[in-house]
Amino acid sequence: MRKKFKIEVDCANCAAKIEDGIRKISGVNDVSISYMTQKIVLDADDDRFDDILSEAQRVCKKIDSDSFIVV
Repeated sequence: MRKKFKIEVDCANCAAKIEDGIRKISGVNDVSISYMTQKIVLDADDDRFDDILSEAQRVCKKIDSDSFIVV
């Protein structure tokens, strides 16, 4: 399943770190974050998508406590 969300992220460096962290989550097929447009495109396993999205939220908070994915 591929979905697009808004993401609040403060800098391009943080966006790159968050993207790398989310890419390491089991079940993630692909992820891309655009700092300029504040968008994230997440492609992950259909049956675990909600769990993966929750884990992606935790990755955001761990890397930058002010960043979050708007669901």
